[in-house]
Amino acid sequence: MDEQHWLAQRFEEHRNHLRGVAYRMLGSISEADDAVQEAWLRLSRSETSGVENLGGWLTTVVGRVCLDMLRSRTSRRVVPLGEPLGTRVPEPLVSRADGIDPEHEALLADSVGLALLVVLQALTPAQRLAFVLHDMFSVPFEEIAPVVERSPSAARQLASRARRRVQGEAHVPDADLATQREVVDAFLAASRDGDFDTLLAVLDPDVVLRMDGGGVRAVLSREIRGARAVAEQTLTFSGLSPFVRPALVNGAAGVVVAPRGRPFSVMGFTIIGGKIVEIDILADPARLSRLDVSVFDD
Repeated sequence: MDEQHWLAQRFEEHRNHLRGVAYRMLGSISEADDAVQEAWLRLSRSETSGVENLGGWLTTVVGRVCLDMLRSRTSRRVVPLGEPLGTRVPEPLVSRADGIDPEHEALLADSVGLALLVVLQALTPAQRLAFVLHDMFSVPFEEIAPVVERSPSAARQLASRARRRVQGEAHVPDADLATQREVVDAFLAASRDGDFDTLLAVLDPDVVLRMDGGGVRAVLSREIRGARAVAEQTLTFSGLSPFVRPALVNGAAGVVVAPRGRPFSVMGFTIIGGKIVEIDILADPARLSRLDVSVFDD
């Protein structure tokens, strides 16, 4: 067996782990796959005979690639008029309502819901890397420090600041999927029927709705807070009710809206205490085109 073939086999052993690291870093499975592919290219061009822990080496390489991608994303981000700076809905993992896609199971370990990804994307790229690598994958700060070009103690501070923000802002949703589905179904029925009072009843008073329409549907990109404002916005989309299909979105109850089999949006819900506290809607055609929603065709 030649060295390149051996390296390729070793790399495949770590691929799922590396995709998990990259998805938490980037909030996009398509970008995560790009980062993993770049890691393979760097591995294939590197001298690794002295590497004792290939998995650890690859983890830091993927982290460095993702850090560069996050910095590039920040520098080129165009904010539509009226959209709060930094508002962006992560790219969800969509599965049929009857079970999580096996390919997504490893990516969703540690309950990587949309609520957590939203908070992670609000961190600086360096904070996100330090938190993800250390707190989620136990990478020592001595190995993180060179990636962020800081000392180990400075890397520790980055992770600490990120941890405080995650603990303060990331909601821990209700775990029972059946209860989640009941709440989402009640929300959808009230929206379809124009039942404003029932909508208010299933929404937390401080609910947040985020919509990401991308460049094509920039008019849809906005963040709305408060039960009454969210309920009013929801009613404007009631005409899409016939095209709503139940789904699992990052392992939680959600829906895909697909008129005539063409995806219009994916909606993820965060539910706590039987109330909807967050709704994240991805309606960006470019990013939706990268999701496999063919199973939701009419």
